[in-house]
Amino acid sequence: MSRKKWVLAGYNKQIAKELYGSSQFSEILSILLAERGFTDAQKAGQYLTCQADLCDPFTLLDMDKAVQRIERALDQFERIAVYGDYDADGVTATALLYQYLSSREADVLYYIPEREGEGYGLHASSIDALHEQSVSLIVTVDNGISALDEVAYASSLGIDVVITDHHQPGDVLPQAVAVVDPHRIDCPSPFKDFAGVGVAFKLVQALEGEDPSMALDQYADLICIGTIGDVVPLTGENRALVGRGLKDLTQGSRFGIQAMLDAAGLGGRELTGANVAFILAPRINAAGRVDSPKLAARLLLAEDEEEAEGLAFQLEDANRKRQQIEGEISLEVQEMLAKDPERALDRVIVLAGQGWHKGVIGIVASRLVEQYGRPCILLSIEGDTAQGSGRSIAGFSLYRALDQNSQYLLRFGGHTMAAGMTLKVDQVESFRQAVNDYAASIEPFPIPELKLDCRLRPSALSIEAIRDLSMLEPFGSGNPKPVFGLCSMRLEEVQPLGGGKHVRMLLSRDGHTVSAVQFREEFDRFPYQVGEVLDAAVQLEENQYRGDVSLSVFVKDIRHHGLDVVAYLEQKRVYERYRRGEEMAKEQWMVLYPKREQMAKIYRCLRAIGQFYGPCDILWNRLEGIHCATLLVALDVLDEMGLLNHSLSGDILEVQMNPADQKVDLNQSVILNQMKNHAEVR
Repeated sequence: MSRKKWVLAGYNKQIAKELYGSSQFSEILSILLAERGFTDAQKAGQYLTCQADLCDPFTLLDMDKAVQRIERALDQFERIAVYGDYDADGVTATALLYQYLSSREADVLYYIPEREGEGYGLHASSIDALHEQSVSLIVTVDNGISALDEVAYASSLGIDVVITDHHQPGDVLPQAVAVVDPHRIDCPSPFKDFAGVGVAFKLVQALEGEDPSMALDQYADLICIGTIGDVVPLTGENRALVGRGLKDLTQGSRFGIQAMLDAAGLGGRELTGANVAFILAPRINAAGRVDSPKLAARLLLAEDEEEAEGLAFQLEDANRKRQQIEGEISLEVQEMLAKDPERALDRVIVLAGQGWHKGVIGIVASRLVEQYGRPCILLSIEGDTAQGSGRSIAGFSLYRALDQNSQYLLRFGGHTMAAGMTLKVDQVESFRQAVNDYAASIEPFPIPELKLDCRLRPSALSIEAIRDLSMLEPFGSGNPKPVFGLCSMRLEEVQPLGGGKHVRMLLSRDGHTVSAVQFREEFDRFPYQVGEVLDAAVQLEENQYRGDVSLSVFVKDIRHHGLDVVAYLEQKRVYERYRRGEEMAKEQWMVLYPKREQMAKIYRCLRAIGQFYGPCDILWNRLEGIHCATLLVALDVLDEMGLLNHSLSGDILEVQMNPADQKVDLNQSVILNQMKNHAEVR
C-alpha cells in the first residue's frame, strides 16, 4: 500500500461540547457528529435513527409524464420492457421495477445488456430485439440519459421510451416521453443523490400514490444493495432507505437474497453496510463481469427456495471465477512492471494487455492505485482496439484528463475518480505520453490522503465506545467508517495470524495495552521492531464469539511516530522526475548526487541489517539527514556496482546485500558519471 498523508478532520469544539452536554451522546460520538456538520441534538438524533422524510416523487421533473405513460400501458395491456444495467445498481433497479409491474399484472419483461458484446446502455440491436417481441414501451433504469440516437431509433419503430437515470445529463436530452433524472438542471427535487435503484423506487412510489409504505416494505432490501453498491452518498433520503433495507436484509424475507447470504456465510447475522459493500454487491457485480447479469436478476426474483439456492451457488462460482481472473491479471501486471519499472514511475500508470477481461480490469486498476498512490488505467487489447478502465486519486480528475486528450480516444465516459475509454491500439503509447504530460501540468500533483476522524488515547477504547460508533451505521460514501489515530504507541509484541499472512501486534502507551490486527501484512516481512514507537490509523469493531463480546482493533496504516510523510513523498518525487528524464533544477541535481560519505553511511547501514523489506520511508527515517532522492540514487549505484540487489514497488523497497569480495571503484559508476557530466552538476 502506498504512503498516504494523514489528514486530521476538523470540527467545531464548542458544538461538540454542546452536543455532549445534551446528555444524549457520548463524548466521542459528539465529536463525530460535529465533524459531520450537525449543530443541534434533535437533528443529530434523527440522523442516528435513520429518520428522513421521503420527498414527494413528483418533485422529480417529468415524473407525472412517466406515470401517465406507464398507467396507459397497464390499462391497455401493452408489452413493457424494463431496460437495466449489469452492475449491482442496475440489476436491483431492474428487479424492483419488474417485480412491481408484475404485481400490477402488467405484460412486462426485462432486458439487461451483456457487458461483453453489448456494453452499457441502450443499443439499436437490443431495441430491434425488443421490437420483435412486440414491446411498445421501454422504461430504462440506471441508464438512458445519454441515449439520444437510440431513443430516436426506438421512436422510429413506434416504441415509446421513459428514461429513469441518475447519471449526469449532457447539454441535450433524449427526446423520450419522460426523462426522470434528479441531476437535470431544471429538476426541482430536493434530493439529488439517488442511485439508479433509488430513482426506480421513486417511480414506483409515484405509481403507488402518496403512501410509500407498501413499496418500501416490498423493496427496501433491493434499494439498500443497489444504493450501497453504486457508492452514492449515504445521506438524506439514501440513509433512510438503506437503514430500513439493512433491517429487511437481516430478516431475509426474499428467497434469492437469503440464499445469497447463506452461500456467502452471512446467514442469520445482523448485516452492516460493509457486508453489503464487500460481500453482497460484489457477487451481483460478478454475474455481470464474468457470467450474465441475468443470473443475478433471476436470483433476486426467485420465487422458491430450491431455485434460489441453485442460482446462489452459480453466483458463488461466478464470484470465484472473477477472483481468479483478477488474480491472473494482477500477476501479469506486476510482471509487466518488473520488466519495465519505468512505467511504475509515471504520474499516471497506463498498461495494456492482450485479452484482459474487460469486466475485471477496473478492479485491478483500483488495486494498483492503492499500491502505487497514483492514477492507473488498464487497457484490454482485442484486435486493433483497446478498451480500458481507469481509477484515480482525490485531486486528479480522470474524466478531465481524458477530455483533454480526447483526440486519442474513440469514446470515453465516467467521472472524477473512475472512467472508461476505447481507443485504437496504435494510439496507446501516444495516449500514455499525452495523459502523463497533462498530469505533469498539475502542480502540485496531489498526494493520497487518509482522513483521521480524531486521535484517541488507548484508555478511551472500550466496548461502550464501539456501541456508540455503531449508531452511525450504515457506513459508506458520505458517511465513512471512522478512522482513529493511536499515536506514540510502543510496539511490544508481534505475532503471526492466518499462517503468517496477517499480523497481530500489541501496542502500549501510558500503561494501557491494545491488541490490533493488520491484514495482508506478512509476519515474516513485518518491517517494524519491538520497542519502536509507532503511530497507527485504526478502525474499531465489536466482535461477538460464543456469547462473549470483545473489542477488535484493525490497523489501516502504520508508521514511525512523527514521520513527515509529505516531506518523504516530495523528496521521492524528485527521484522520480530524474528517472523519467525530466528537466531538473540545479538544486535538484545537487540533491540527487550522493556524496561519498553518504554512500558509505547507506552501505554501512544496509550491511549491518543484511537485508531490508518494507516502506522506503523506514530506511529513509533511519538514515537521518539524507534526502530520499539521494538514498534512491545511491541504491541504484550500489546495485550497479554489484554490492546489492534492490527493487522499488510503489513505496515498498526490497534490498538484498551481496557478498563483498573486494572493494569497488565508484568512479566506474555509469550513473554517477552521467550525473557528473550533467551541465548543472559539473
